[in-house]
Amino acid sequence: MPVRRTLRVVRRYWRVFLRRLRVFLAPARRQWRRSLQLRVVAITLVASSLLVGAFGWLVAYRSADILLDRAQDEVLSQGRNKRAVAQEQLSVHVSAVDATLSRTLNETINLLADGDPSASSGAVVSIQSSHFATIRPVISANLDTAELITPEMVQEVGGNSAEATQIRTARVDGVETKFLVYGTPVPTNFGHLELYYLVPLTTEDQAANEIRATVLATGAALVLLLGVVAALVTRMVVTPVRVAARTAQRLSAGLLDQRMKVSGEDDLALLAASFNQMAANLQRQIVRLEEMSRLQRRFTSDVSHELRTPLTTVRMAADLIFSEREEFDPAVARSAELLQAELDRFESLLTDLLEISRFDAGFAALDAEHADVTPIVERVAEGLAGLAERVGVTVELRLPESPVIAEIDPRRVERVLRNLVGNAVEHAEGRPVLVTVASDDAAVAITVRDHGVGLKPGEERLVFNRFWRADPSRARQTGGTGLGLSISVEDARLHGGWLEAWGAPGEGSQFRLTLPVRAGDRLVAAPLPLIPRDRELPPSEPAEVTR
Repeated sequence: MPVRRTLRVVRRYWRVFLRRLRVFLAPARRQWRRSLQLRVVAITLVASSLLVGAFGWLVAYRSADILLDRAQDEVLSQGRNKRAVAQEQLSVHVSAVDATLSRTLNETINLLADGDPSASSGAVVSIQSSHFATIRPVISANLDTAELITPEMVQEVGGNSAEATQIRTARVDGVETKFLVYGTPVPTNFGHLELYYLVPLTTEDQAANEIRATVLATGAALVLLLGVVAALVTRMVVTPVRVAARTAQRLSAGLLDQRMKVSGEDDLALLAASFNQMAANLQRQIVRLEEMSRLQRRFTSDVSHELRTPLTTVRMAADLIFSEREEFDPAVARSAELLQAELDRFESLLTDLLEISRFDAGFAALDAEHADVTPIVERVAEGLAGLAERVGVTVELRLPESPVIAEIDPRRVERVLRNLVGNAVEHAEGRPVLVTVASDDAAVAITVRDHGVGLKPGEERLVFNRFWRADPSRARQTGGTGLGLSISVEDARLHGGWLEAWGAPGEGSQFRLTLPVRAGDRLVAAPLPLIPRDRELPPSEPAEVTR
């Protein structure tokens, strides 16, 4: 148990550490994602550091090897010369117990040391014997050679009578010094002795250190230079891109006269010129489309207004004929009824066109007041009761018991609900239509559910387009203008609300109107789901459509 508790504590502190580390590194990560120049410079610095570091290590390593090989060749040459001199000096003795042998060894060591150009730099010569106990080691300097002349080397030189070299380190006057030790046998009349030539590698080490320092300084300067060059080159490329991005943002904000500065004849200048040409073409196209849209809106508004006067005259004549239709023969009476119905349809179309033109011109205003939504829903249901009875559809209301008060424009909300419930009744295929109202502290939602033919995938977005119909050949009972849902979605937006649709083939459809309780508030969620609760959602289908 204590081990598990300790592991839990460790894991908890580790998670806390990782969380704080992510928070601490968040600004750097954000800057890394946003700055192309930073990424290019950082990658250049890392790559060049690795490359220069590997090259510098190779140069320093090879330089040290070359210096060491040169010192070793020189030591071998001098060591063999010293062996020849020692052999000549010792050739006068025929026995290891000769009384003058010790003096000859000292004279030989002095001769070898005096004739050594490296002696001033600390080179040491030693003659000793591993075969004759009477011969004591003779050294040209006061140096403890126990750490430098190892037993393995003594065995190689004295036992095997072979040359040997090695690099050893010893403390001389309190300083760690590296020596190149060369050992060779010296043949004499009474056997052979061992000559050891010890040369300090201080000069070579200093030269190698200087080479490393030079390579390091040069590499660091080269890396910094590469970083500066990368920053300058990247700046030359990134700056026009940033200017293009800012210009594109201004263009998207509606400032169509924004252009990039063109300087030079290189690729970046070509990019700026192409961008400016594209912006000019877009400006011309947008201005042309805006002019066409303005002319279209003006034409629609003018035609709608101009048709009011002749329509009123025709309406008066048609009303007179319709009121006297019983005195006509059946064919003329039927024509009078058709004339009256088409005039009603034409008048409804003109009314919708005028409303659409007001939305397009930006003249639509919200006359908001605190009102109860429930009576509005009931009035819509009562107004469409006749149509529902003719097509054999039942309109069911699910209303809360308490009033649903919201700051709305009752006329516009009633028009939206009339369009939604009318369409649901028309497409219900004789099945019930369910209208549900719910609210919370921030929003009011009204759903209209039918169980008709439904909508195909993608049609939930097209259904709000002007003059769009799911089935143009479908016989319609109400003779709608095709503008009802377009006006409804504009009314919802004017409230700051949502009007959304859901549908599936053979499963019917559902429309949801969501309005804020207080005018001007921003909606976050709806009290009712867009997808009906009586329909099981497949795993791959999204929960809501784009508003």
